[in-house]
Amino acid sequence: MPFILSGNVGSATAATGFDVDNSVRFNSVDSASMEKDAVAPTDNNKWTFSAWVKRSKFGGVQEIFYGEANSTNYCTIRFNDADDTLTFKNRPGSTTSTLTTTQVFRDVAAWYHLVVVLDTSNGTAANRDIIYINGVRETNFSTESHSGDGDACYINSDGDAMKISKGNSASFFDGYMAEVNFIDGQALAADSFGEFDGDSGIWKPIDASGLTFGNNGFYLDFKASGNLGNDANGGTDLTETNLAAGDQSTDTCTNNYNVLNTVTQYGSHTLGEGNTELLGDTGYNHQGTTFGVNKGKWYVEIKHAQTRSKVFMLSLYNVENTVKTVSDDVWFSNGLGLTTFFLQLQNTNHATNRNYTLRKKVGTTQTTVTSTGGNITGGLSVGTIGVYIDMDNKRLHFYNNGTALDTSNAASSSAGSGAIPAGTYALGLTDVRGGSDAGDDGVLLMNWNFGSPNANISISSGNTDANGYGNFEYSPTVGGVSYYAMNTKNLAEFG
Repeated sequence: MPFILSGNVGSATAATGFDVDNSVRFNSVDSASMEKDAVAPTDNNKWTFSAWVKRSKFGGVQEIFYGEANSTNYCTIRFNDADDTLTFKNRPGSTTSTLTTTQVFRDVAAWYHLVVVLDTSNGTAANRDIIYINGVRETNFSTESHSGDGDACYINSDGDAMKISKGNSASFFDGYMAEVNFIDGQALAADSFGEFDGDSGIWKPIDASGLTFGNNGFYLDFKASGNLGNDANGGTDLTETNLAAGDQSTDTCTNNYNVLNTVTQYGSHTLGEGNTELLGDTGYNHQGTTFGVNKGKWYVEIKHAQTRSKVFMLSLYNVENTVKTVSDDVWFSNGLGLTTFFLQLQNTNHATNRNYTLRKKVGTTQTTVTSTGGNITGGLSVGTIGVYIDMDNKRLHFYNNGTALDTSNAASSSAGSGAIPAGTYALGLTDVRGGSDAGDDGVLLMNWNFGSPNANISISSGNTDANGYGNFEYSPTVGGVSYYAMNTKNLAEFG
């Protein structure tokens, strides 16, 4: 399972003089995309596309970049539905060139850098269609056929739309994109957009804003939240569809944030908003996250949208002994609640009460630390649960609307011998259920804020951690004790 290990996560921790501030979060269920028409291309037969991408879902065709005149005249860069490989296909009429990788892209914790080059006027057939992945030219393909000499292309075709995260059907991209460049009229190598770090050897982005982009070229840095399609190079902006200011993110290829982990998902619930939203039904559901930590202090906020959801348990789980396809009891005993605190929210009266129980579990024995028969202040519909994870003192602290649920377990305290055993832990949920009784909403909708809140989370106060990262409703610093947003910049320093 990916826990910021594979793909290219190193770009987010490598020392760099160039930091990427923003990305855009594309949600396939929203049919989110952007596009603009090509007009008088500098060279229709020669172009370069570069983008950093972080996937959220697998399965289904997911278009990255697309252009067409009709169903038999098109060009596409996409992830494939059957096996999560990458395809670059150019089909001008009856001829087709196709590069499909043998490499698969199944790491929701990683940012990948993709560069695709078309140069149909090149005298060497193998150099007419090129893919680079994380700075390395790809040479292993399950399908490999190259463009003919002088073939046309329907990306950068006069009068035809160039589309990001959209094809000719419901094949929208699901995840994040950052540093999107399109170069009209030049066939560039990957080193025009990135470089290998001299110390670590990790591929990382460089500032590409000084490149010559050509008539239809564009550079998307996603810094303008009110105009995410802004061409920072000064050309015609792309038109956004179903994208809003809240879809701007600080989860980028130089500072990667924690998200819900598609791989450690068990049950029938669904994930959305770049894996920061969880929608559960009335059955049992378990969900893990992508970051595992064994030291440092970390802060996460969770907001609710339903007032009468039935129950969930929130805790840490040991990533070293947790597997995906297991029964509810095995998942829980092997992971969440191992000699630690966990929070159980149970709605006993459904229509009015949102009760909580703070428990400690040692082995198979559960001990109640704090319990209440009344409502959590503010109720789940407007409440913000703050989770303070202290891996230095092996303690876990829960807050609601800025107030500790158990004052003896406040986040400003390091007292106690510690309850969490040695190991690497991630934050997760178990026994997640929506209501099934009369008066229940029937669903459990939770929005997770690891520091880059999604469009469904309204932040009124805008707190950051002591390093200036994150956007939270409540402060990550409590009683002079600093906790930090779960991103790779902080992880490199404290984790």
